Amino acid sequence: MTSIRSIDKGDRIVARQTEVEAPADELFAMVSDPHRHGELDGSGTVKDTVKGPKRLEKGSKFSVGMKQYGVPYRITSTVTEFIDSDTTKIIEWQHPMGHTWRWELEEKEPGRTTVTEMFQYGTAKVPKILEVLKMPQQNARGISSTLEKLARRYS
Repeated sequence: MTSIRSIDKGDRIVARQTEVEAPADELFAMVSDPHRHGELDGSGTVKDTVKGPKRLEKGSKFSVGMKQYGVPYRITSTVTEFIDSDTTKIIEWQHPMGHTWRWELEEKEPGRTTVTEMFQYGTAKVPKILEVLKMPQQNARGISSTLEKLARRYS
């Protein structure tokens, strides 16, 4: 069974981490392609209707069809950080309400990558509303499911 760890990254940040038996380059190719986000999603909210580039970079915008509580909607995000070096792979995008999703990948040994996914909502326009709606807890479950799904894919 996949081990998912809670990581303390600070106030109003939900972070989970796991090990995946795959090279960081291969995982980053999936995360940086918004057309593949449906493959990653463990929450059941991300749909395959995506508009945007095949490979994101800092400043890229992409739009994804979503469905939550039975209600379909579309969200457009902007990439706020993108690092693809030999040692560090990070991608972060911001939603219109100001909160961000962030992925950090570190290949600790060949073919084994530590993957961290974060929901950062302290930057949101109305973080308290997200707390009242229990979004941090809901997103914690979704992140854990996403990381479990990703790890299973490569096990």
